[in-house]
Amino acid sequence: MSNRGDWAWPEMCPKGFYTSGVSFKVEPPQGVMEDEMALNRIWLHCSRRHLVGFMLRVQPPQRGLLSNEVATTSACFACCDGHILEGPGSAWGQWGGWSPWCPRAVCGIQTQQDPAWGLKRDDTALNDLCLFCP
Repeated sequence: MSNRGDWAWPEMCPKGFYTSGVSFKVEPPQGVMEDEMALNRIWLHCSRRHLVGFMLRVQPPQRGLLSNEVATTSACFACCDGHILEGPGSAWGQWGGWSPWCPRAVCGIQTQQDPAWGLKRDDTALNDLCLFCP
C-alpha cells in the first residue's frame, strides 16, 4: 500500500445494516505515456448480508524518472458465508494479505486517496482502505 493521499470521510451503513456488496470505479488502461490510475474508488452496499474483510492488489512504487505510479489496482472482499467478491481492477501488482476480519460484519469504510494532480505530479488515486466493525 502507498502512503500517499488523504483519508476521506468514513461512509457508514445505517444502524442495523451491514455491508453486503461493493461497487468499484476503475479507470481503463490509458495507453503509452498516459497517467494510469487503475482502482479509483470503492462503494459499499448496505443490507443484511455481511462482508467481514478485504485484501488489496498493489503495484509497488516504480520510482523511475518516467515511471507511472498506480498503487492499488484491485480489491477482494470476503463475505461471512465464504463467498469472495473481486473487483474488476487490473492484473498489475501483487495481492497483499487479508485485513483483520470483523467478528460479525463490516458497517463502514474509509479510503485513502491521492488527489488528481494533473500535470504537476503523478497521481495514484485509491491507495488504502479501512473497514469499520460494529
